[in-house]
Amino acid sequence: MDSYDLLVIGGGINGAGIARDAAGRGLKVLLAEKDDLSAHTSSSSSKLIHGGLRYLEHFEFRLVAEALAEREVLLRIARHLVWPARFVMPHVPELRPRWMIRTGLFLYDHLARRASLPGSHTVRLDIPPYGAGLKPHLKHGFIYSDCRVDDARLVILNAMDARARGAEILTRTECLAARRDGDSWRAALAGGREIRARAIVNASGPWVKRVLNERLGQPSQDGVKLVKGSHIVLPQLYPGDHAFILQNDDRRVVFMIPYGDRHTLVGTTDVPFDGDPDAVTTSDAEADYLCRAVARYLAQPVDPTQVAWRYAGVRPLYDDGASDPSAITRDYTLRVDAASGSAPVLSVYGGKVTTYRRLAEHALRDLAPYFPGMSGDWTADAPLIGGDFAGATREQARDAFFAAYAGLPEETLRSLFRRHGMLAHDVLGDARTVADLGTYFGAGLYSRELDYFMSREWAATVEDVLWRRTKAGLHLAPEARQAVTCYLAQRVS
Repeated sequence: MDSYDLLVIGGGINGAGIARDAAGRGLKVLLAEKDDLSAHTSSSSSKLIHGGLRYLEHFEFRLVAEALAEREVLLRIARHLVWPARFVMPHVPELRPRWMIRTGLFLYDHLARRASLPGSHTVRLDIPPYGAGLKPHLKHGFIYSDCRVDDARLVILNAMDARARGAEILTRTECLAARRDGDSWRAALAGGREIRARAIVNASGPWVKRVLNERLGQPSQDGVKLVKGSHIVLPQLYPGDHAFILQNDDRRVVFMIPYGDRHTLVGTTDVPFDGDPDAVTTSDAEADYLCRAVARYLAQPVDPTQVAWRYAGVRPLYDDGASDPSAITRDYTLRVDAASGSAPVLSVYGGKVTTYRRLAEHALRDLAPYFPGMSGDWTADAPLIGGDFAGATREQARDAFFAAYAGLPEETLRSLFRRHGMLAHDVLGDARTVADLGTYFGAGLYSRELDYFMSREWAATVEDVLWRRTKAGLHLAPEARQAVTCYLAQRVS
């Protein structure tokens, strides 16, 4: 029976981040995920690295300050996946007064050190470029900085980084049960494998209570509230690279964010959820809500018939007693349960994509008493795999990559570098012409990259490839999607 220091249950952003951090501290780590990496909540976000401007209204100053500080860290260590963006808020006086927005943006600019992003200021919407696509009566607004991210790839590259540091990553391998046996846990995994682990991290997201109570046999008084957040993708609603944060008449906010070159992402909702997280979907009512929220600002009408794609995720928020789903804290809570001072299990409640690295640091600090030889914090200064540009800027590293593969289409190279960073060299290898890339499926996707996804990134199904490792599914015709399915089936068999 194999023995490990740490068993991590869950392959979302928190599980992958904790596995990476722990492996880098010298622990022997096994991560077990019942589905694909980032198959659920972690690939269903608004694709933002942000402080959470709206959380200031709920006085979540600690969370916002930590998230803003992490925004700077991720801009530094994950430059291939995190990129700056400007967010425009049209001013609607009857929803929030100007002084309130100015105060909030002042706090947002100063709650944490801002080294690389410009601050906020007022803008005119009746002159280019920020008023394009909006109704003409909207004349004033505000602009501030945050960042965008490919959330699913952030998970996958954290898992790859953990593996590079010695962790074992098992996808499609559910932890069926675990019980304390002496000073360690004895866990049964799908496929008949049994392992021992000195400690367990329960980072199973919406299943955190079920795993803790049923799979690990550990009672707990902590509660979790499941809140569904849904997004829709529409044909491009306005020109430009900036995003919008729009006030809604229910005092929530909705984002409009550029999504590739031809679409706009709109989200999100906050709906209490009590169903099966494996079967979560965006309802017609939510799609209609999001369309109405943006339609009040847009010059051209928009309705649910235009939706090109919709997705939903379930947020496992710590139950702080708030009745309004939008008011429940987005902060994370870590709970360590140990019997007789050994064989601990640490459970993760809540959390945001933005603060995953800091959450992992806190988790390992909480587990430090059980691993006295473990080394200290390290992830704040270590580039995520694929993001080490060896002193070059992102643009310099990209241009060098383009030069190394000058015989390939620039559009293909741009997509590869955006997805893989410096690992794009591993994807292409000795390829020098388009013929070397193999079968072309459309949307910049070649069989050479599919092979890489399967051999290096745990991909096995068409959903893994077209909706998580890429978003090519949004652009491919049904025939092309079927061709990808057949190609994967041949390789897997």
